[in-house]
Amino acid sequence: MDQQPSLALGLDAGGTQTRWAAIDAAGELLCSGAVGGISALQMHDQAGRVALAHELAQLAQHVLAQGKVLYLCAGVTGAGAPDEPATLALQSALAQAFHLERAAVRICSDIELAYRDAFTPAQGYLVYAGTGSIAAFLDESGVLQRAGGRGGVLDDAGGGFWIAREALRHIWRKEDERPGAWRDSVMAQRVFEHIGGSDWAASRQFVYAGTRGAMGQLALAVASAADADPAALAILRQAGVELARLGHALVSRHGARPIALGGRAALLHPVIAHSMRAALPLDQLFQLVTLQAQIAAARWAHFCVHHPAPP
Repeated sequence: MDQQPSLALGLDAGGTQTRWAAIDAAGELLCSGAVGGISALQMHDQAGRVALAHELAQLAQHVLAQGKVLYLCAGVTGAGAPDEPATLALQSALAQAFHLERAAVRICSDIELAYRDAFTPAQGYLVYAGTGSIAAFLDESGVLQRAGGRGGVLDDAGGGFWIAREALRHIWRKEDERPGAWRDSVMAQRVFEHIGGSDWAASRQFVYAGTRGAMGQLALAVASAADADPAALAILRQAGVELARLGHALVSRHGARPIALGGRAALLHPVIAHSMRAALPLDQLFQLVTLQAQIAAARWAHFCVHHPAPP
């Protein structure tokens, strides 16, 4: 019988999607993929734990078909300090799913992992636009400094959830003024098609009974309408302005350094990066980056396999 390959597994887990990558013993990328979103915040209630367990079962089915996991490193949205109860509970859930000892699972926040993919410590500022939005700076002492990341209820301006919320707010205010106005709006048509209905009951169910990740996915429908609907374009343009504010907040606190914009929401439409660039000072170094944090996490796991921490 052929021996199963040994794998180092990396996860980049956000509210909308969990991307994974596995590296073999030689340090080569063997396979990768994605399942639904997971969050450390799900460990706080039974429904969240059940949903997380479902996604981990799907993930384990894909990964364990390829080999035996020796070490797992994960950047997870909502993850706090290593000794926080939710982080410890998530560590145990991941260890159980992949038949590991807890010591073979390392967890950090998804934004710290993304930063390490974009920069070496103290090199620059990462503005990350996913389901939410946050700016991060890993300083010379290895401490993660941040701006934003307050969640969709308080802020998260410029992220996918915010884009979807702004679109729905615009659509339903127009409906208040002129019922049936959605028929004249490309954005409203795309949004209602995604939701599955044009009446308030469908929107209410989607927003208040759905998940944060599902709201983030709705931003795709908004972006698809941007070249045909001025309202959609205006929302995406304002998203760039909001993301620039996050980057500028860290510059004002920690000094001039390059700013990188990354994350799935940042790539929804070119106007987001263009408007962010326009909202920053002319002399500010700026770049749009494509992050592959799951591969960075897998390389971290591979390093841990070969450089175990002392007991």
